[in-house]
Amino acid sequence: MKYTKPHRPLALPRALQPIVSLCLLIALSSGLAQAELRVSMSEALKAAVKRPSPAYSPIAKQMRVAGDVEVEVNITKEGDVENVKVLSGNALLTAPVVKAVKEWKFSPFASEAVTQLKFTFKPE
Repeated sequence: MKYTKPHRPLALPRALQPIVSLCLLIALSSGLAQAELRVSMSEALKAAVKRPSPAYSPIAKQMRVAGDVEVEVNITKEGDVENVKVLSGNALLTAPVVKAVKEWKFSPFASEAVTQLKFTFKPE
């Protein structure tokens, strides 16, 4: 069997090393490299201290629009809702969900958190 020398890893040219170091420093200090805490829906519901229900709009009710609305929620360390992103759902149902979830309040988390919430609308 013939011995082959292991390949030497690629090295950055000396001129680029300070630039790469600066880019890494900026990324770390701006939070780009910070990991976010993923929270399950059940954990998020347990941590919710204020959670107004979304209104079933009269138009959606009259049209008997039913279904699920799923949203992704960004929560600050203090427990405030920072951003709500619609993942799926009928447009007649999503606006009331986003409005209600923006008013939710959670117990503080160790870091910023992200969760997905699901709301189900059924006509009466």
